[in-house]
Amino acid sequence: MFPEESYFYLIPPVAGFFVFITLALITLLRGSTNHTNRLFALICFFGALINIDVALVSFLTDKTLALAIDRLIYLFFVFSIPVYIRFVHRFLGIVGRGWLECAAYVSSLIFLALSQTEYFITGFHFYRFGTIAKAGPAYYAFSFAGAFTALYCLYTLFLEIGNAGENHRRNRIKYVFAGLGLSALLILLNSLPVSGFNIYPLGNFSFIPGMFLAAGVLKYDLLDIDEVIKRGTIYFLLTGTLTLVYVLIIYLFSILFIGYSDVNSLLLSLVLSLLIVLLFNPMNVRIRRFVDNLLYRGRYDYQKTLREISDVMTSALRVSEIIDHLTGSLSSALRVQDAAILLYVSEKESLELYSGKRDPLGRRKTITIEKSLPVAGFFENHREIISKSASERMAPGDQKQGIYDIFRLSRAVILMPMISKGRLTGIIALGEKKSGRLFVQEDIEFLRTIANQSAVALENARSYERIEYINLELEEKVKNRTDDLVKALEEKEKTQKQLIRSESLAAIGQLVAGTAHELNNPIASASSLIETTLETLSEGTGKNEDREEAIEDLTFSLKELTRASNIVKSLLGLSRQTQTYVEPVNMNTVLDDALRVLYNQYKYNDVEIERNYDRNLPDIEGNFANLGQVFINIIKNALQGLPDDGGRIVLTTKDMKKTGTVVIECRDGGRGIPEDVIGDIFKPFFTTKKPGEGTGLGLYIAYEVVKRHDGDIYVRSIVGEGSVFTVELPCKRRESL
Repeated sequence: MFPEESYFYLIPPVAGFFVFITLALITLLRGSTNHTNRLFALICFFGALINIDVALVSFLTDKTLALAIDRLIYLFFVFSIPVYIRFVHRFLGIVGRGWLECAAYVSSLIFLALSQTEYFITGFHFYRFGTIAKAGPAYYAFSFAGAFTALYCLYTLFLEIGNAGENHRRNRIKYVFAGLGLSALLILLNSLPVSGFNIYPLGNFSFIPGMFLAAGVLKYDLLDIDEVIKRGTIYFLLTGTLTLVYVLIIYLFSILFIGYSDVNSLLLSLVLSLLIVLLFNPMNVRIRRFVDNLLYRGRYDYQKTLREISDVMTSALRVSEIIDHLTGSLSSALRVQDAAILLYVSEKESLELYSGKRDPLGRRKTITIEKSLPVAGFFENHREIISKSASERMAPGDQKQGIYDIFRLSRAVILMPMISKGRLTGIIALGEKKSGRLFVQEDIEFLRTIANQSAVALENARSYERIEYINLELEEKVKNRTDDLVKALEEKEKTQKQLIRSESLAAIGQLVAGTAHELNNPIASASSLIETTLETLSEGTGKNEDREEAIEDLTFSLKELTRASNIVKSLLGLSRQTQTYVEPVNMNTVLDDALRVLYNQYKYNDVEIERNYDRNLPDIEGNFANLGQVFINIIKNALQGLPDDGGRIVLTTKDMKKTGTVVIECRDGGRGIPEDVIGDIFKPFFTTKKPGEGTGLGLYIAYEVVKRHDGDIYVRSIVGEGSVFTVELPCKRRESL
């Protein structure tokens, strides 16, 4: 009959069986299907067999069946020796020791032949904690071979730890050394109770190092192996110690309450449940905190470092600033030998590598990796941190070389992609830690957060720099266009002045030709009378009536010559070309001169000119000739707009004292200007006249001259009733031109 209290001793071997069989299955299902992984899974399978063997031998009451099962399991377990040696050789890449593997297989075949005889297992030892197989002579030889194998493998792994060049390889070897090595030694110690020593089989605890070996190889492939083992082992041992304490309490309670009623048993269950709820979990949490404070005191404050980096990145507007701060902060916080940032330029499909180190001149090393689109696609799909060894296993063929180049050029051991809006922004590349350790889970979470924030910050900085570049480009274009515009305006100004001068001279020339007859008439009359008077006076006649007639002739001649002089004076005033705009100008005089030179164009028509002048009109500052040209053009247009049978033109001047301006108005009773063209009359070369009758520059020149005088010109017109042109000029110029 199996003692009831012995069930507690079955917990470790059963737990070991489930741990090792699970590890074997996970290795085969999740790991790559290489020979090393298959050997590792086989070793885990052997560990599961030896643990279930211990449990079955103790649990089964039929010892004949138990002996048969025990011998059956050793049919497989004897091959653990060559499998263990071969795994270490393949894991370390050792060649040239095939003879040792062959010798191990030969010895296993010999032990296989003896495993079903009395020479290997002769019977059982019965201990308080359960039943254990009794060793025969061959078992001692097998134990010795196993001890030699374990020591050889541990020594080989230990030597390779010192020779490993990379931290990643060194720590993986440490992991196997501590995990498989400790498991093998614990299983070997099962030979003590098999040999007759009343000691609980320590091999039942082999699942403890095996469990953390599984975590490191599969789940924590990128992490710091020795840290995981140290922390996890202590956690487990302390938790296990608490569990043993609680089991002891339960055992004592069961002894104290044996023989009591079911009511007391129910009370016992309630009390134990309360103990577990109130004590077990709180104690477990406190122990974990104690271990963290004890082992990891002095590690960098992730939250503080993350906050400092975030503060800088959110305020930085330059990509270079973000790269400098990011590489510096990561190097300082994680204490790595190399830190680099790779920015992905989608337009060029290339990665630009910015090293955290600078040359003696302070220049940052930059390398461009062309044709990086496949690499970008890999990280956009993967989106997680990747190690050098993992990249060889995970990256497809067309992407593997590009990722390898990144690791080589950046001297990195891990790469963390920076993803923004589903697209690769860049990659954080970190080298080995100066301490020789690998990256723990806190490092990974820290890097993941930094990568997310960096991606956003870099996108913002890129957008800012792009906008700034566009602004600078626009400013340069605006500056160039402004220079061109200034030159164009200067050229326009020069052209306008020349155009006004030439048009004015041309108009005056036309007017002079038209006024030649007006000049000839008074000059001819005056000349004729003067000649007659001279003849009269030369004859010496002294009659009074002759003298009076001579005086009348001379008086008339003077009047005609004065009229001719005024015409010439008006022509000279209107044709005078000066650049000053500040000479005193009386607008009444300007209008009179304009009418005088235009007289020849309307004297034969029935045209009435009404002059409503303000006789107290103040002078304005301006250019007499140019203003004369303005009103010659305006009055000329008014004359041309009158009907063929004549009409009426009213010229009005006003002194606007409140605004300090003079207003000149030209009103005609002509045909008027249609609404569809009134907005274009001041544009250059616009005319409604027939070809050859006008250049379309008259009103344009009038508009430009008025604007040069800081004045305004506008028109009101009704078709069939006439038009009113109004010019408003300031008495004092705002600036001199």
